[in-house]
Amino acid sequence: MMIKSHPGEALLYQYAAGDLSAAMTIVVGTHIDMCKACRRTVCDIEQKLCEDNLDTIVNVANQAMTKSQCDKMLEAIFESSVCNKVENEPNDILYLEGRRFTLPRTLAHNSHRIGDWSKLVGKLWRAPLTLENGNQTNLIYMAPGARVPEHTHKGQEATLVLDGVFNDEKDEYKDGDFVLLDPSKTHTPETQEQDCLTLATLDAPLHFTSGISRLLNPFSSLFFRA
Repeated sequence: MMIKSHPGEALLYQYAAGDLSAAMTIVVGTHIDMCKACRRTVCDIEQKLCEDNLDTIVNVANQAMTKSQCDKMLEAIFESSVCNKVENEPNDILYLEGRRFTLPRTLAHNSHRIGDWSKLVGKLWRAPLTLENGNQTNLIYMAPGARVPEHTHKGQEATLVLDGVFNDEKDEYKDGDFVLLDPSKTHTPETQEQDCLTLATLDAPLHFTSGISRLLNPFSSLFFRA
């Protein structure tokens, strides 16, 4: 399946440089698992970062250590091995509402962080994914015929389609598609005949913008907690 919506190169650069929040890192990283094109771009960025920073690292090391100390440090690095201790076995299968979903690698390795599912309004379900530093992102399940009222955000919303399809006023999004919205955008996500499982992160609560749904705004943080 062709992925048509990707993170911008600036966001991929921030990912490679380790400058994203933990929640955004897992959303972008999971997209990269699903997208060959973005994996190639991140590989190129990481190569460039290494080339640009290697001389600086060596100079700092030379100033802070004697040549003997530097040689010992490098020797220790090259002789070190990857820790094989596995604290939590990855689980790449997720069950919900009679459906079986296969999780991408990054998400499977964090499956032990996925909390219990709770039903939101209508045909929407949410499960929190809590990270070590307290950051939280959410798995959102939209059953067929689900609809989130028109809304915007005070911050950014990043959504990754893991399985299925949803639509809004602008487009249709399928497996692997990454959607980043800022406060200038409003949209009304909905599913039709097919359901959809997404991974979504917010840095501010939803703000409903039309009709009677605006009455939900005092409670919006309960729907999609950041």
